[in-house]
Amino acid sequence: MNDIPIFSDLGIPENICAKLAGLGITQPTAVQQTVIPALQTRHHILFRSETGTGKTFAYLLPLLNQIDTTCRNPQLIIASPTYELASQIRLEIQRISDVPSILCIGSTSISRQIETLKKKPVIIVGNSARILELIYLKKIKTESVRALVLDEADQLFSKELRDSTVELVSHMPSSVQLIACSATVRDTLLQLISDSLPQGCTDRTVCTHFMPAEDILQSRIEHIALFSEQREKLDTVRKLLHALEPQRAVIFVSRAADIEKLGAYLRSKKINCAVLFAKADKTARKQAIDGFRSGKYPILITSDLSARGLDILGITHVIQMDMPSSSDVFIHRAGRTARAGKTGINLVIGTEQELRRYAALEKKLGITVYPRILYKGKLLAPVEIPAEHPEEQQE
Repeated sequence: MNDIPIFSDLGIPENICAKLAGLGITQPTAVQQTVIPALQTRHHILFRSETGTGKTFAYLLPLLNQIDTTCRNPQLIIASPTYELASQIRLEIQRISDVPSILCIGSTSISRQIETLKKKPVIIVGNSARILELIYLKKIKTESVRALVLDEADQLFSKELRDSTVELVSHMPSSVQLIACSATVRDTLLQLISDSLPQGCTDRTVCTHFMPAEDILQSRIEHIALFSEQREKLDTVRKLLHALEPQRAVIFVSRAADIEKLGAYLRSKKINCAVLFAKADKTARKQAIDGFRSGKYPILITSDLSARGLDILGITHVIQMDMPSSSDVFIHRAGRTARAGKTGINLVIGTEQELRRYAALEKKLGITVYPRILYKGKLLAPVEIPAEHPEEQQE
């Protein structure tokens, strides 16, 4: 007997269930089984679940079900830290619902967004700063907003974005339901969310649902360490790509200037790739994402902020050109692969110092890191290298 519920068991209407089935989604994930009923209570909620576990549908499905189709004022606002994630969330809405929505994001034409708002969208998706700007201009009215979602809440409450996030929340009606989610949750996040609730909000309790680890990082991702001197990293990644021939790979680089440099270098070596970084204009970023999603570009070079929450199926490899500043960033990077039940490979190209930090992180996260060497065009374990050439790296 199958004890796993189907979406209709959780109160999701048949028309949405049918669209989910058309996407090959018939049974809710663990986080969806927990969060969908919890959101129907109208309590404020902070939930945490690992990357690739279905967080977006966990909040979208019950909130879409609560939309009053007779009211053509904004009823649901979803804020995210990046254009790419906001665009992705809106795409998910359009895949399962005909409820009118709009994407409101900075670095794009505000006048065009104002024109679209005249069509009275019910759902607004975007970044806090642009949504706030439209509220200040009285182009978005918030009195009918029933729910505000803060997706990737830990990033939205980071030092750089906290002020605009708190200000956005303050413009919501006191009856609003606040929903926050992330794959990683800092100790201070719950208090920050509780403190930001609108004045006049009588129920200031934020219920938490922290899903147990599904061991995606440990059981579904193979972690690899590849040594390289800093000055040789560009050539190392070129050789690595020839050795792996990845179907779809994301390469993470911390600095935007290095993203463009790596992209130019790989293209000069006839390696087809796209680059994505926060300061690129909207058109270039959209072309990069769309090209990577469609398979036009098998390789996407990006920064941590640009790829925050990036959910593209079929990413087989994550390549980190440096060790990130924190374990949370490492988890978000690695979590771009092994999504929706698949497996994947996460590889760090590191200097001696970086690989020492990788070894420390290995113990902290409970993962197993396998050292590899590039030898004659192949990525091999050290024991596979002939004894007479133990340290030779060749193309």
